[in-house]
Amino acid sequence: MAKAPNRIPDQNIDAAAEAAAADAAASGVFRRQIRFWLISAIILAIFLYVFSGILLPFVAGMVLAYFLDPVADRLQRLGLSRLMATIVILFAFIVVLVLAFVILIPVLASQMADFASKLPEYLTRLQSLITSFDPRWLEEQFGVDANGLREGLNSLLTSGFGLLTTVFTSIWSSGVALVSVVSLFVVTPVVAFYMLLDWDRMVTIVDSWVPRDYVQTVRAIANDINTATAGFVRGQGTLCLVLGAMYATGLTLTGLNFAILIGLFAGLISFIPYVGSLTGLVLAVGVAFVQFWPDWTMVAAVAGVFFVGQFIEGNILQPRLVGKSVGLHPVWLMFSLFAFGALFGFVGLLIAVPASAAVAVLVRFAIARYLESPLYKGHNTEPVPPLPARRRGSGGPRS
Repeated sequence: MAKAPNRIPDQNIDAAAEAAAADAAASGVFRRQIRFWLISAIILAIFLYVFSGILLPFVAGMVLAYFLDPVADRLQRLGLSRLMATIVILFAFIVVLVLAFVILIPVLASQMADFASKLPEYLTRLQSLITSFDPRWLEEQFGVDANGLREGLNSLLTSGFGLLTTVFTSIWSSGVALVSVVSLFVVTPVVAFYMLLDWDRMVTIVDSWVPRDYVQTVRAIANDINTATAGFVRGQGTLCLVLGAMYATGLTLTGLNFAILIGLFAGLISFIPYVGSLTGLVLAVGVAFVQFWPDWTMVAAVAGVFFVGQFIEGNILQPRLVGKSVGLHPVWLMFSLFAFGALFGFVGLLIAVPASAAVAVLVRFAIARYLESPLYKGHNTEPVPPLPARRRGSGGPRS
């Protein structure tokens, strides 16, 4: 009877030991998961880096298959077999692509060559417009040196057009070197055909490789990645095509030189928020000043094309085609483009957006797991006080 009171402390010690063992086991599992996925990511990055020179048609085929997979699923629900649905989709896509290339490529090539040849003339005329402007009222009102302002504007204009020429030349030369007819028009459709035909079966096979203890977690992550990636590859891709066609049509109606080239270029880079529209606006208004000056009405009409396009994009196209499922910050997108482009070249630019969406999902998952782990919670049961409020205009905490 005398030893009975010691049983409660012994039970507490055993419970604490069991809790510590469970925490250690959970931390060990968490570390093994991180180690496994980090090794997998490193192997994938090495593979992309080593074979980046030959991956273009295969990556393009995978993107095309991923883009068209919902259409194949819908045709299957209408009664077609997977094989027939794949044949119908790819045949229709190739016909539309060939027609678009037959119509657009000669026009774009002509406008690009004309733009390159007239660039010195446009630069000279813009400089003459700037030098003919007399900003004496700025000097009188704000103390700005008129000559210094004129020289600064001329230097900025020269540098800007030089950079623009370099970018267009680089894009054109890299496109000619990388986008070969054989790879894009022969290998890519074949890869897309087999990927689209076997898409569901490949997903099932990959799912069967996942460790059974983590299959539900991996499926949830894969579903989040698919939601984020589909928002860009399908939704934002469609949005860029619609914006490019809209900008090109609007600028053509205004009579602007190089309208199709500027409009399509602005639309295709609109997957970076505000960058596409601002770039197109600067290019179009610069050309409009040279072409239509001093007709302010036409310059305003050219600028109005982009303002109307931004309104339609923000209020109609963006909510319907993309929605709010992507959740990627514009700065993260721009960093991903630079990083993947520097590491993997042109192929990196193709995979930058979906890869950044996948990485964002994985980072959010890792942070959520960290917040649930003993590494974050520890053994302190007392609530942590909030950060002290910061006094406005003061760099230190409020006393």
